[in-house]
Amino acid sequence: MDEPTSAWGRARNAGWLPRTRRVESPNFGERPGGVVIDLLVIHNISLPPGDFGGPWVEQLFCGRLDVGAHPYFAAIADNPVSAHLFIRRDGEALQFVDLHKRAWHAGRSCWQGRADCNDYSIGIELEGADETPFTAAQYRQLAVATAEIMHRFPAITGERIVGHSDVAPGRKTDPGPAFDWGRYRRLMAAMTSS
Repeated sequence: MDEPTSAWGRARNAGWLPRTRRVESPNFGERPGGVVIDLLVIHNISLPPGDFGGPWVEQLFCGRLDVGAHPYFAAIADNPVSAHLFIRRDGEALQFVDLHKRAWHAGRSCWQGRADCNDYSIGIELEGADETPFTAAQYRQLAVATAEIMHRFPAITGERIVGHSDVAPGRKTDPGPAFDWGRYRRLMAAMTSS
């Protein structure tokens, strides 16, 4: 029997999305017992800041960032981070952490009085910067991924999709003013209504 259609294959792949490139990160942990995954946090990242297209984000999330490649990297290399998904400028989606596991994306964070958002959230990083418009391909892929995540985790509703700046105000600014929440929500609505 083909692995994905076997019971073992379905269980093994339950937390992995289709149409993503699977790049398993060591930077994750278990969620607290009994936690309900009910928050989606959208971020942006570029390494070095403002540069797009390199291998650096993937290396960072996998704990193997080449600190000699750029002076900026020395300051961040010893800070283990990850996200569940990373969406490149061309729309390619990479998944680093099983959705049922705890990725390390939000840091010190709080949403509606609940601290430690990593415990109960899914994190999606867009390749970008606060002031740089995101691409049509990124919005499409983000909407597709969001629809799939909401299907798997029904406690994540439209009101529970936030930016990193919402859960870490004063500390984080992403996804930033260039992120078009209206465009994203219209694409999501079109996907969920069809």
